[in-house]
Amino acid sequence: MPQLKIKKGDTVKVISGKDRGKQGKVLRVYPDAGRVLIEDIGLRIKHRRPRKQGEKGQRVTVPGPVHVSNVMVVCSKCGKATRTGYHVDQDAKTKARVCKQCGANL
Repeated sequence: MPQLKIKKGDTVKVISGKDRGKQGKVLRVYPDAGRVLIEDIGLRIKHRRPRKQGEKGQRVTVPGPVHVSNVMVVCSKCGKATRTGYHVDQDAKTKARVCKQCGANL
């Protein structure tokens, strides 16, 4: 299982694909597939069957997963899409993600 530097709740920016330049919040992470689900990004149409008698079927738009290589984390301090690094304290007990541009904790 590969380690991803993107977590649920992060704000990310899409750097390639049809939604390039858009930002959104990560709803779910699929580490085995190397993909993330982002709100209002990678929208797909899902055909939904009628659930009750007399109800019509619907076309519902749902977000689809995007590969993790196509997104970058947006730093909350500097507001830029950035690479992510790790900072380990001297006692080696805590490990925090940091922005590679400004050094702030993500």
